[in-house]
Amino acid sequence: MPHPGPRNLLTDIPGLLVGHAIDERVDTGVTVIRTERPWTASVDIRGGGPGGRESAALEPENMVGQLHALVFSGGSVFGLGAADAVTAALSVQGVGLHLKAGAPAIPIVPAAVLHDLSNDGDKDWGLEPPYRRLGFEALNNCAEDFDLGAAGAGRGA
Repeated sequence: MPHPGPRNLLTDIPGLLVGHAIDERVDTGVTVIRTERPWTASVDIRGGGPGGRESAALEPENMVGQLHALVFSGGSVFGLGAADAVTAALSVQGVGLHLKAGAPAIPIVPAAVLHDLSNDGDKDWGLEPPYRRLGFEALNNCAEDFDLGAAGAGRGA
């Protein structure tokens, strides 16, 4: 019979790290699940207004089927910028698919976003939504121990 790990957290699974970042002013956040090696993954999308990226790469009929990190973000469509940041940072670290010598590593970083734009946070960010910055912060905060509750992507929900 399965039983909880020592911390009763997702990171009890060896090879997974979780990081959060929040923006108190905007009342939003980002969560990154970082894998220490490529992980086999698949996806099933449900709901009336899903928002995400790279989910098709994880569909069973496609060739990739692995991810290097997973991003959850507030901010609806604006939150997708968090995955851009994580992808760029991992590529610089050499994490990802290596298809040609000298070409950048191509990390597979699927993302899902949730709508928290209707909360009372200040959404007057102009041309610079905070999500790219929050993506970098959440990746840098990845660790075995992390906050539960209204943290990261769940901050403004």
